[in-house]
Amino acid sequence: MSRIGKQPIPTVDGVTLDVSGKNRVTVKGPKGTLDLQMNPDLAVEEQDGEYVVSRPTDQKRHREAHGLTRSLIANMIQGVSEGYTKNLEVIGVGYRAEARQMSGLNVLELALGFSHPIYFVPPEGIEIEATTVRGQNPTIKISGIDKQMVGQVAAKIRALRPPEPYKGKGVRYTDEFVRRKAGKTAAR
Repeated sequence: MSRIGKQPIPTVDGVTLDVSGKNRVTVKGPKGTLDLQMNPDLAVEEQDGEYVVSRPTDQKRHREAHGLTRSLIANMIQGVSEGYTKNLEVIGVGYRAEARQMSGLNVLELALGFSHPIYFVPPEGIEIEATTVRGQNPTIKISGIDKQMVGQVAAKIRALRPPEPYKGKGVRYTDEFVRRKAGKTAAR
C-alpha cells in the first residue's frame, strides 16, 4: 500500500471538499477555489472528520495514482486555507526588482544586467511583491493558492538570470546555496 496514499487528509475549518459526478474534486476555502480532475478509478470519502483516498486494486497504475492524488488534494486544502509563498533574491550590482502597475496590470520590472528591462506579468491568481531595503539585495515574494503555479512562476523568474558560480550574481531562491568556483589564477 502506498505510504503517502494511505495517510488520511485532515479537514480544516472553513474548507469544503466536494466530489462531483466524474471525479472532479472542488476545494473551497477562505482564499479561493481549486479544481482537480481525479483518476476515475480512485475514490475520496470522508471518515471520522478526515478525507481518505482509496484505490480499487493493487495494479501498478492504481498504486501510482494513489499517493499522487492524496498529495494533490492535501496541497489544494492547504492552498485555499493558508496559501503558498516562494521568496527570491536578486544579487548583483545594478540588479533591481520593482513591482508596479502598468495598464491596469501588476507587472514585475527587472533590471538584470541586460540592455533592456524585463517586464514579467504574473498569471491570474499569483501576487508578486518586490521589496528593496537600502544596503540589502532586492527580494521578490511570490504568493498564491496553487502550489504548482507558485513554483512555476518562481522558476520562470529565476530562469531569467540564474545564479552563476563565479561571482554568485543572478536570481536565486532565498534558501538556495550556490556552489562557488575559483576563477582563473594569474600567471606568475
